[in-house]
Amino acid sequence: MDERQPPPDTEVRGPLARRRFPGLASQIQYARRFVERMLAPSPETTTATLLTSEVATNAVRHSSSGMPGGKFEVTVDLAPGWARVEVRDLGSPEQPRAQHRDPYDTSEHGRGLDLVEALAAKWGSESRPDGLGRLVWFELVWEAQAGEESPAQLAE
Repeated sequence: MDERQPPPDTEVRGPLARRRFPGLASQIQYARRFVERMLAPSPETTTATLLTSEVATNAVRHSSSGMPGGKFEVTVDLAPGWARVEVRDLGSPEQPRAQHRDPYDTSEHGRGLDLVEALAAKWGSESRPDGLGRLVWFELVWEAQAGEESPAQLAE
C-alpha cells in the first residue's frame, strides 16, 4: 500500500527527478550524489544521502538488482519543506523491514532500515505495480524557510 501523502502545497512541487544505476556496490556513491544535488541546500540533505545509501545498498545486496545485469532506480520528489526519495529494485522473496537491533549489538550489518525508520518522517515498501520488483521509499520534512524556492522555480 502506498502511504504517500503529498506535501501541503502541491502547486510548488517540481518535476520528479529520476536516475537508473547499474546494480553494483560502486554505484551507491553516485546514487548518494544524485540525491545530494537534488536536495541541496535543504537542511535534510545529509539525512537524505545517508538514507539513500542504506536503501540503495539493500537493493544491491538483497534483491535481484545486485545480480549480473541488474539495476536500481532512484526517484526524488521535492516541495518546500518536504522530500520523498524512492528506490526501485528488481525484488527478492523477502520484504524489507527494520530489524530493531539492540543498540549494543556490534554486528556490521542489519541496521539500515532501523536508521530509515529512526530518521525519516515516514517510510515504507511495496511491490511495484508492474510486478517487477519493489519500491522502498522515505519522506523527510523540515521547516520551509521564508523565500525558499520551490523545485519548479529552481528548474527555470
